Amino acid sequence: MRKLLILCTLLVLFSGIGFCLADESRPVEQSAGQAQPGRAASGVDTGDTSWVLISTALVLLMTPGLAFFYGGMVGRKNILGMLMQCFGLLCVVSIQWVVFGYSLSFAPGNSFWGGFEWAGLKGVGFEPFKEYAPTIPHQLFALFQMMFAIITPALIIGAFAERMKFSAFLIFMILWCTFVYDPICHWVWGVGGWLRELGALDFAGGIVVHISAGIAALTTALLIGKRKGTGNKVILPHNLPFTILG
Repeated sequence: MRKLLILCTLLVLFSGIGFCLADESRPVEQSAGQAQPGRAASGVDTGDTSWVLISTALVLLMTPGLAFFYGGMVGRKNILGMLMQCFGLLCVVSIQWVVFGYSLSFAPGNSFWGGFEWAGLKGVGFEPFKEYAPTIPHQLFALFQMMFAIITPALIIGAFAERMKFSAFLIFMILWCTFVYDPICHWVWGVGGWLRELGALDFAGGIVVHISAGIAALTTALLIGKRKGTGNKVILPHNLPFTILG
């Protein structure tokens, strides 16, 4: 368990290094008289950037909160497994997002998939990408969207709580993010996505996050089946204060 925690920590650190090294070029500076107050010469607005940074941190806190929420509802012997699933998911999806997930979701491609133009965050730098967020750095937009790529599969965990091995869980989540979340994200939010071209608006993630996670949760619950002992004994939550905290 200790080795696994160390590995997850290293994965998160490497993903952060990827964000730092993605921007190899610096924007051309202009004179102060040409820039608007609160906005850099590159078009980055300091107020918008600060708000999205705060929002990114708040969305990130949803995953540990979900770990406490689910952890309090399961039995005593499974609480560590539930916490490991949530925090392990945070590490694994971060790596997937940096390596190719963001590119599949938001890079210009066809109607169903983004391309690999931004794989490894190549070309994702400080300059804003006007199609998505014209007043914040492109790197920050990718980081903000990564938080939703993490919390969406985390919502599914409650559907198969106490009934899936950790190794199988990690494999399932990587495949689900790659072949379900990333394409749906591109359909709705990505440039050229077919739902976006039809005029679909999804500001709060009702389609990309909640519908996709809800259908996946229902499907996995039906496939895996009920817990052992369901109907024969009372299954009590382990720690309701944890649930309230989450």
